[in-house]
Amino acid sequence: MNPSQRATADAQARQRLLVLTALRFSGIALVMVGFAIVRGLIALPWAVGALLAVAGILEFFFLPRFIARRWTAGGRQRR
Repeated sequence: MNPSQRATADAQARQRLLVLTALRFSGIALVMVGFAIVRGLIALPWAVGALLAVAGILEFFFLPRFIARRWTAGGRQRR
C-alpha cells in the first residue's frame, strides 16, 4: 500500500468512526428525550416517549453494528 492509499484509508476510517460515534450520541439523545416525555417534563403522550426511548436504545446498540458490517462487507450486494 503506497502512502496516498494509506492516507485515503486513514481518512475513510476517521470518517466512519465519526459517523458511528454520531449515531451513538443521537441514540443517547433519543433515549433522554424519551425519558423526559415519559416523566412528564415534555408535554407529549407517554407512548411517544416510550417509543422514542426504545428507538434510541435500538439505535445505540444495533445500528452502528449493522452499518459497520455493511462497510466491512465491501459493499457486496446480497441475493
